[in-house]
Amino acid sequence: MEKPVIISIKSTQNMDGQEDTIELVTQGVLRHSEEEGFALVYPESELTGLEGTLTTFRIAPDRITLLREGTINSEMIFEEGQKHFSLYETPFGGLMLGVNTHRAKARIGEGGGSLSIRYALEADSQLIGENAFEIQVTEPTLDQRAPLDQAL
Repeated sequence: MEKPVIISIKSTQNMDGQEDTIELVTQGVLRHSEEEGFALVYPESELTGLEGTLTTFRIAPDRITLLREGTINSEMIFEEGQKHFSLYETPFGGLMLGVNTHRAKARIGEGGGSLSIRYALEADSQLIGENAFEIQVTEPTLDQRAPLDQAL
């Protein structure tokens, strides 16, 4: 199964006491297969600073994996109570990051759902920030449907 969806994302970064929040509503695709489970896919925009990057959230029962491919390449694994290491590649070079997940919850089905991720980000074993994603996935309304079919 693959279908167009509307994705509402609230991303919060807290670094050195400075909190930045970006809220974005975008078009994407919700995929489901028996072998791989659910995946949420959308192109990044200029607003996020990641234009030219395709973002995929792979949702498994015990983990959520964030993949970015394009101008930025990375794979971040969110598994509650676990720390995973990730190579974050940019046009200017790569950086090894530690991802210490506090929360990774997904309630998703063929009609949409939500993801909630909270994690600490480390570089060289030093905390560089606390981050969060709150994501809502909904089916498009009838008036949103036609432009989505053409865009995807």
